[in-house]
Amino acid sequence: MKSVLTPQQEDFPRWYQDVLTKAKMAENGPARGTMVIRPNGYAIWERMQAELDGRIKAAGAQNAYFPLLIPMSFFEREAEHVEGFSPELAVVTHGGGKELTESLAIRPTSEAVIGEYMAKWVDSYRDLPLLLNQWANVVRWELRPRIFLRTTEFLWQEGHTAHATESDARQYARGILHDVYLDFMRTVLAMPVIVGSKTARERFAGAENTMTCEGVMRDGKALQMATSHELGQRFSRAFNISYASAEGATELCWTTSWGASTRMLGGLIMCHGDDVGLVLPPALAPVQVVVVVVKDTDGAVTRAASRLAAELTARGVRVRLDDNVSQAFGWRATDWDLVGVPIRVELGPRDLAENATLLYRRDTRDKTKVGIGNVADEVQRLTIRIQKDMFEAATARRDATISDCSTLDQARDVAQTGVARLPWEFVGTSGEQDLAAGGLTVRCLQLGDGSLPETDHDAGALAYVARAY
Repeated sequence: MKSVLTPQQEDFPRWYQDVLTKAKMAENGPARGTMVIRPNGYAIWERMQAELDGRIKAAGAQNAYFPLLIPMSFFEREAEHVEGFSPELAVVTHGGGKELTESLAIRPTSEAVIGEYMAKWVDSYRDLPLLLNQWANVVRWELRPRIFLRTTEFLWQEGHTAHATESDARQYARGILHDVYLDFMRTVLAMPVIVGSKTARERFAGAENTMTCEGVMRDGKALQMATSHELGQRFSRAFNISYASAEGATELCWTTSWGASTRMLGGLIMCHGDDVGLVLPPALAPVQVVVVVVKDTDGAVTRAASRLAAELTARGVRVRLDDNVSQAFGWRATDWDLVGVPIRVELGPRDLAENATLLYRRDTRDKTKVGIGNVADEVQRLTIRIQKDMFEAATARRDATISDCSTLDQARDVAQTGVARLPWEFVGTSGEQDLAAGGLTVRCLQLGDGSLPETDHDAGALAYVARAY
């Protein structure tokens, strides 16, 4: 069957755009840099939201909502923060037909406004930790927009917390990184992200430490999937987020922030997708199984397919029945491949006569004949197997792109098409600046055992260098 997509090896960016269009994921919005997320794409985002939200709540955070419009004076209280976001700010200067007495920023992130309210809500050590999260949209003026990867407006969650001690804040920020983001990406997205700390050059504006989950795409480029920040006491000092200690002294809080966005959709597409379309891991897929009536003449096949779909639904499987026999099976199979449904159960008159079905797995495109009575059991086994196999396949692809290097020049060559790993001491701030001039970035720093370095100067820290989206 001829693919309806541009092959990845021929033109990866065009392939990505083809998937967005042909799988009806998203398209450009009417204002430059905006996007319209279509139902197919939004269904995946809803699944991401549900999985992340459960993990965030398990970490003790509660959901809240804060305003989209933020007075500019709020940003100006933390100098590094406003300087870092100034090029990306969209500012409202007029409202109701009049010039505003104070301009309002459309939120690029909410440290400033949430800090204002944290200061109101925290009085004593008994109010801590204060653990908040919001699901919202943000606006960052993007010069080179690409749907899901970099858009002027995007959807995300942003967590903001205040703690009594530095160690409590650090532990919480790292817990979010590992127990929320890393666990979600590995067990649900089947993505073997690299976990590390950002260099000073790449840190979030105003943060003392930024920790990241970096995905490696099929074209060898890196994509920042989620970040968790230790903010120290900078925002507490700027917004007077303080508390009375048990001894009666007034102390500044230690704060964190952390977020993940619709960029994860782009990462999912580029990590697992192939020349036939999306490939969705079963743990995430809005539709895990589609039961397809290949052909029917008297309604018997459709009735059998309906019974199968009902049985699978009763087992907790997310199922869709495709009984649209007025359309050729080949066209429908192509469409289901495009949207990445993990398992297809095919049933036609000949299959029904044999009391069997064909089970098709999207990741390997293999077909197996299974008795109708065994379909539900086999599907449940297969969803677990596909999830595991997809993670292992993605890990193998990622590892194949990573090369250990011993010089900066060698790393520069490797990072043109893959990921270079070398001791951070061989790079340093001057080397990082030199790499940046060629469009390469140090994606993160990691110790040899995979743990996070405490500082940029930790002995043995390894730098991951790549081109990035």
